[in-house]
Amino acid sequence: MFFHKFSSQLVKGRKIIFPALPSLYCCIQKASYVDVKMKWKKDGYYDSIEAINYSRELKAVISLKNCMIKEPDYTIPISAISKSGDELDVPIKVAKFLRQYPSFFEEFAGEKYNLPWFRLTREAINLDEEEQAVYENKLLDLVNRLKSLVLMSEEKMLPVKIIQGMQWYLGLSTDFLQNILKKLDGTFEIAEMDGGLPAIRVIDDNKTKIFSQIQKNAVKRYEQLELSSNIAFPLFPSKGLRLKQKISDWLDEFQELPYVSPYEDSSLLNPNSDISEKRVVGVLHELLSLFVDYSAERKKLLCLRKYLSLPQKFYRAFERHPHIFYLSLKNKTCTAILKEAYNAGSCIEEHPMLAVRKKYIALMKKSDGILKERRRNKPLLQAGNVNLSEPVDPVEAKEEGTVDLL
Repeated sequence: MFFHKFSSQLVKGRKIIFPALPSLYCCIQKASYVDVKMKWKKDGYYDSIEAINYSRELKAVISLKNCMIKEPDYTIPISAISKSGDELDVPIKVAKFLRQYPSFFEEFAGEKYNLPWFRLTREAINLDEEEQAVYENKLLDLVNRLKSLVLMSEEKMLPVKIIQGMQWYLGLSTDFLQNILKKLDGTFEIAEMDGGLPAIRVIDDNKTKIFSQIQKNAVKRYEQLELSSNIAFPLFPSKGLRLKQKISDWLDEFQELPYVSPYEDSSLLNPNSDISEKRVVGVLHELLSLFVDYSAERKKLLCLRKYLSLPQKFYRAFERHPHIFYLSLKNKTCTAILKEAYNAGSCIEEHPMLAVRKKYIALMKKSDGILKERRRNKPLLQAGNVNLSEPVDPVEAKEEGTVDLL
């Protein structure tokens, strides 16, 4: 009652100023956690986002491209990478994967023993140059995204291995961490966590106050209003998704609760309260807004739980808030998507690497036309339709008869 009355008084004026948050916490946390269950509903709009659907294959394509870009004439024998599928995140046999994308990789026979070699196409080389230009010109943006991720942690530092696992989502280059101290003197430093884990720490975390995307969006939407404590999340209901009245009422009350920034200390929050859940939703919203395509495989986020002070089953927040997040079940995995980033009126700034990845995907799709044209022009042969003119991959020949587990 107190907060509802207080909240209505805040909204009446043109200027919203919030009091100290600790006093609000004491009043609100008396309300216990409300266990509501939402029904998942398939939404074709979010399931068809190419930047997300092609992400797994794109990551493998770029990993293989990075191997070849360092070689003379951008060529490499299949024997050099055929056993590195797991390391390069290639979902199937490397030679088979390379042949699926002729728009990126041209196959030819080597000078010795007629073994398969692959080289990058001119289009792929041009895209790599464009990608490197983004890394150079947008370095500050990429650094700020990494800095934001580190500052969300309780100790203002994260293990190097955790950051390495987030590099793809943050849009960082593969050698970013190797050059981080050379290029970014004064921003990060190498530290050591409990157990001797090497970590990256932000040096100037207390010099500048950092605002979350939700807070920035609130200021943009209401230009004359100062930052308020009871910021509501933008909601984007899927078509045909209806909530029960009691769940709708709970959501209205949830929206009126004080917003706790992911960059604020949350140690005093009651973990069994709705305000604590709103903090969890805020952390996940901020996290996805930092990523290139505003999404991530749900299981990939589990490693962050300990460092971002998230509860044991924080992933249930994705299910409990279908107006904020969408869970895509395509590609044999569960991907959490931030709805706000894919709706009109979004104030979230586009990641500088997103446009380049879309061009990579467009080039990947050209492979379908190339392969289709090859099949159309390929003469039918006797003896099992085997083309004896094609080079034989000794690695694949040796493993013939095995089953690929995707």
